[in-house]
Amino acid sequence: MNNTSVEKIGCFNTIIDPYNGLTIDSKNLPNTKEEFELNLDFLIEEVKYKRNLIWIYIDITKSDFIPIAISKDFFFHSCDESYVLVVKRIKENAIIPTAANHTLGVGAVVINDKNEILVIKEKISNLGYKLPGGHIDNSEMISTALEREVFEETGVIVEFESIISLGHFYPHQFHKSNLYVLCIAKPKSLEINIQDTQEILDAKWIDVNRYLEDDEVLAYSKAVVFASLEYKGFIKANQEVLCHIKKDFELFFPMESKTLV
Repeated sequence: MNNTSVEKIGCFNTIIDPYNGLTIDSKNLPNTKEEFELNLDFLIEEVKYKRNLIWIYIDITKSDFIPIAISKDFFFHSCDESYVLVVKRIKENAIIPTAANHTLGVGAVVINDKNEILVIKEKISNLGYKLPGGHIDNSEMISTALEREVFEETGVIVEFESIISLGHFYPHQFHKSNLYVLCIAKPKSLEINIQDTQEILDAKWIDVNRYLEDDEVLAYSKAVVFASLEYKGFIKANQEVLCHIKKDFELFFPMESKTLV
């Protein structure tokens, strides 16, 4: 069986994963705690000599199943707004892949034909003006997040051009790391019209040289802007090199790479 195979055990449709484990999706759980415990005991007994792990996605509407799973030596792995993922080691020392250990952010260097850079001031920050940007949502591409965040914070429509810097910060929110992707974007409009008025106090165009001379601007932001003026960064590459992968993805390579652009 491959990692998309479905094996029916008791009432569960289990999917076999690359770690020789079985995954049970929340939609395949029974309706009552009694059925869940009975079938879970059967499942554990059936696979205890064949598999390394059992994963169960428990929907928030069936959170009363969680104590049952914990009593069978399952433990928490990760969660979202609507589910908790628990896992049980059947084989001692079985490999359990690490849960997501970082958040993702994106920021933009946007410079217009007048040599003005687009900057914002946040309501919650007492610092000066900074580059627009924010969180990358689940399943969102970097370029899409960049264009969305700039529009929400400034009302300016931009087009992604390249990645110019990558920052790694720890600790960040939720005791995780943060990866912050700084990008160059081309403005397709100029009018300031803040959409996210709850978080953004002001947005404006300011002369690049004036911005770089401002003592209130963080040295980090200045370094990113300097880099964007001197280098082209990593541009989106020809997606055909991974056309066999049936999922959403983006590839970025240095501007000088001629074979994959």
